[in-house]
Amino acid sequence: MEDTTPLQAFRRVCNLRMLAGVYYFCLLYAISRALSWYGEGDGGLADALFDLIRFSRQCLLTGLSLLVMVALAEALLAGRRWKLPAALTVQALAVGLGAALGTLLRYVVASLDDPSNKLMPGWVISTIALWALLGGMAYALLLVSRAQREGRDELARLFREREALKTQQTEAQLSALNAQIEPHFLFNTLANVKRLYETQPERGRDMLVALIAYLRAALPGMRRHESTLADELDLVRHYLAILQMRMGERLSFGIAVPPELLGARLPTLVLPTLVENAIKHGLSPLPGGGRIEIRAGHGADGSLTVEVSDNGQGFGTASGGAGVGLANTRARLAARFGDTAALELEAVQPHGVVARVRLPAEALA
Repeated sequence: MEDTTPLQAFRRVCNLRMLAGVYYFCLLYAISRALSWYGEGDGGLADALFDLIRFSRQCLLTGLSLLVMVALAEALLAGRRWKLPAALTVQALAVGLGAALGTLLRYVVASLDDPSNKLMPGWVISTIALWALLGGMAYALLLVSRAQREGRDELARLFREREALKTQQTEAQLSALNAQIEPHFLFNTLANVKRLYETQPERGRDMLVALIAYLRAALPGMRRHESTLADELDLVRHYLAILQMRMGERLSFGIAVPPELLGARLPTLVLPTLVENAIKHGLSPLPGGGRIEIRAGHGADGSLTVEVSDNGQGFGTASGGAGVGLANTRARLAARFGDTAALELEAVQPHGVVARVRLPAEALA
């Protein structure tokens, strides 16, 4: 529960909305009493309406007295760590004093209309008891509704904090994954560049140019959490070009993406993770290598579908779709798009795997 100042606590109880509630309650109470009186006296409709107005005024005096005393009690309790018995005592005294003050005001105002009106002990006791009961019930309902509202607010705050922590954890896992993959890839590539420069200088130069192009595409996105499909494809194209130089005829690839989909938004490194997974678990173990196809298109409901397929060894070994990279990809898609995005793995006949990312239509906005 957040701390409030005494003035804020007073205004939280004594405000226009609460005043309107007290007024309508007193009016309904007066109407119910007037209906029970109607027909018992000798007066007509005009007298009944006059009695209704007068009793409404009397009830309103007591209701407003209770409201002000409760507001003062809340102001007194605000910002102080009162023990429960002491707080309940203050609240009970506020209700009792409000009922007593309202009863006194009712007698004073009634005496202005009829100076001969006498203060009857029985009326005083019954009126104070009735309005203390009504005020206590209203005060209890106010405290219960406030506790429920604060509970909902606290649950919402905890949910937001949990989602933020999950997002941070996912990003930390992705950073750790990149820290493991990138140096391994770079060191292998640099070793190949060195070897090629010693044996085939032209191929070594081509691989170095491809590595520079890859780094230019990769470095700007390392600190971003979101990218475009065009940026992802650019990074993947350079990545595959380097691997193609290393693997030779064992690797071929194709990219088929309509130009109108290049601006689609998706978390960074989703596509490179799928391609790297296909190379590592699908093509590299095979002596003859294989081919990777990257496609994108519209779904039937206007969604976006991005596929990375290979004709490698399929689900026979490796993670079977449960690796760290794929788990991180699923988590990041869920953090960005919720249940409207998904990563699916499907076996391809006669062999191979297709990794399919489904994104909602909002990714194209």
